[in-house]
Amino acid sequence: MNRSRVPVRPSDVTRDGAWSRELDVAVSVVTDATVLARDIQGQIRGEAFLKPDQSPVTIADFAVQAVVADRLARELPADTLVAEEDATSLRARDGEPIVASILTWIRRFAPDADAGRALAAIDRGAGSPGDRFWTLDPIDGTEGFIRDGQYVIALALVVRGQVEVGVLGCPRLSLTSGDERIADAEARHAGSIAFAMRGHGSFAAPLVATGECSPLRVSAVREPHAARVLRSRAGHHIDLAAFNEVIRELGVEVAPILMDSQAKHAVLAAGHADLLLRIPARSDYRDKIWDHAAGALILEEAGGRVTDLRGDPLDFRAGRTLVHNRGVIASNGHVHDAVVDAIRRLGMIDG
Repeated sequence: MNRSRVPVRPSDVTRDGAWSRELDVAVSVVTDATVLARDIQGQIRGEAFLKPDQSPVTIADFAVQAVVADRLARELPADTLVAEEDATSLRARDGEPIVASILTWIRRFAPDADAGRALAAIDRGAGSPGDRFWTLDPIDGTEGFIRDGQYVIALALVVRGQVEVGVLGCPRLSLTSGDERIADAEARHAGSIAFAMRGHGSFAAPLVATGECSPLRVSAVREPHAARVLRSRAGHHIDLAAFNEVIRELGVEVAPILMDSQAKHAVLAAGHADLLLRIPARSDYRDKIWDHAAGALILEEAGGRVTDLRGDPLDFRAGRTLVHNRGVIASNGHVHDAVVDAIRRLGMIDG
């Protein structure tokens, strides 16, 4: 197996804690998986398949899930994994060429891997949430990955309903650069790893270059009208009319920044934006836990706040979806109450 490219042990930066070993394992595997995803992206150039729900999936989704699941199984064998993908479609006869391609990539990290081991590793993500589990989105922002935009590898440890460790592999964000153009969704950067352990702060390190980890801290913007707002680039996932209505109610002065994935959470944590507002297109839609767990902890540990549209904390205890929450508000904390109040005044939520 390749050694992690992060130049220091993350647990050294966080001054150790209850989940130090888990943090080191998570950062190591996400770092390798992020480099793998970036390399695959450089070769497949927009190639994707459709899952039964018509959402896109790529070789990178499967390869990353296989690598992360295989490593967790060896490093932390007692832990459950709750992840986005499964190998059902790959087991069909027409899936054989895809499996062969996946094997080509994952053998970088597991030279003796065969098809059976790869498929079993992918299916390990079918675990059920319990008192302690990892949740993984192997490519969060698949549409961004296909478009050559923003995407992340998102891994989090949830213990008794609380996210204790969160890691985001960000191939196209240089979180340690201090460059405020970081919020440009189409900018090309060297990449970063963002990580947090509850109670110990949030940090970022360069993906491949040597250098120290740097603490992440949210912005000091307090006036909602001055907020730099993020929203998903894929407009079909959100209620765009409702989003625009809230933005008008807040008096926001600049156009929103369009960006895929939990890269938005990392940008907020780094202080380069102030507000993320996600209003689902359907009132009955509930987000998956892997879409928010890692990013939520990283933002909160950087001084921010994450809730649903009502202002309630995200509930990771109820299964693979956030069944008790509708939508997401993520912010620097300073503008958060004003956003919740605006949504309530507009009658978008009860109470």
